[in-house]
Amino acid sequence: MCEVRNNMSTYPTMEEINSIAEIIKSKTKHEPKFAMILGSGLGSLANEIEDADIIHYSELPGWPVSTIEGHSGQLVIGKLEGQPVMVMQGRAHFYEGYDMPRVGLPIRVMQTVGCDTLVVTNAAGAVHPDFEPGDLMLITDHINLVGMAGLNPLRGPNLKEFGPRFPDMSKVYDRDYGKIARQISDEFDLGMQEGVYVCLAGPSFETPADLRFLRNVGVDAVGMSTVPEAIVARHGGMRVLGISGISNKANLDGETETTHEEVLEAGNVLVPKLITLVRNFLRKI
Repeated sequence: MCEVRNNMSTYPTMEEINSIAEIIKSKTKHEPKFAMILGSGLGSLANEIEDADIIHYSELPGWPVSTIEGHSGQLVIGKLEGQPVMVMQGRAHFYEGYDMPRVGLPIRVMQTVGCDTLVVTNAAGAVHPDFEPGDLMLITDHINLVGMAGLNPLRGPNLKEFGPRFPDMSKVYDRDYGKIARQISDEFDLGMQEGVYVCLAGPSFETPADLRFLRNVGVDAVGMSTVPEAIVARHGGMRVLGISGISNKANLDGETETTHEEVLEAGNVLVPKLITLVRNFLRKI
C-alpha cells in the first residue's frame, strides 16, 4: 500500500499545478481534451484506451496517491473513439488523509493540460428503493453534505485563473450531456437510472439511520467521492457528466452488511455498461 503523501501545502498553487501539467506534457504525445475519473472496481475501462501513455501518480509531485484496492493509481492518456482522453485509473479520497483542495488538485491539472470535459464515475450504494446492484445512475444533481460541514474543495485562496470566488453550482452536471447519456441508454437498453448523489466523508459505511435520513432528504445514491471533483471542475468551467455504478443495496433496515469486496465485484457487471455508455458518448459529442 502506498503511503499517503500529505507533507505539501494544503492549498495547491498555480506554480504547483503548472509544474505537474508540464511533467505530464513531457511524458505523453497526446493533447487530451476529455478527462475521466474511474471509481472503485471500474478501472478496467482504461484498458480500452488506444496508443496509451501511462504515468503513475507517484511520478507527479504533489499528486494525491490512491491507497485503496480497486484504484490502480495511474494516468492513462491516449485515444478512445478517436478522441484524446486523459483517464484517472483510480482516485484519492478525503478519508485517506488528504485535504479537500488536494483531492481536487488532479482536476486543476487536467484543466491546465487542456481538458474541457469531465466524465466522473463512482461506485455507489443505492438509497432509492427501486435501484439494484449493476444499475448505472445518471447524476442529475448532488448534495454536498461534507461541504455543508466546511469541507469544500474550494476552501482557501481562490485561484482566479480558473474561476470566481463564489461560483454558481445550479448546473454542475451538464444537461445536454445528460440528454445524450439518456439517448445512449435507450438505444442500447442499458436501463440507466437517474437521481441525486450524496458524498459522505467515509471511510465507514452508513448506519441504517444515516440512510433513512438521506432518503428522506432526497438522496438516491451515496458514496465517498465525485462531489469535490465535480465542484472543482465547474469552478474551472468544465462540462461534467456524472455516472454512478450502483454496487450494493443500501442497508436501511440493518439486516445486511456492506463490504468493499462486494463493491469491487459489482464492477464486473457495471464495466461493460460503462464502456458502452462512454464509447458512444465520445462518438456523439
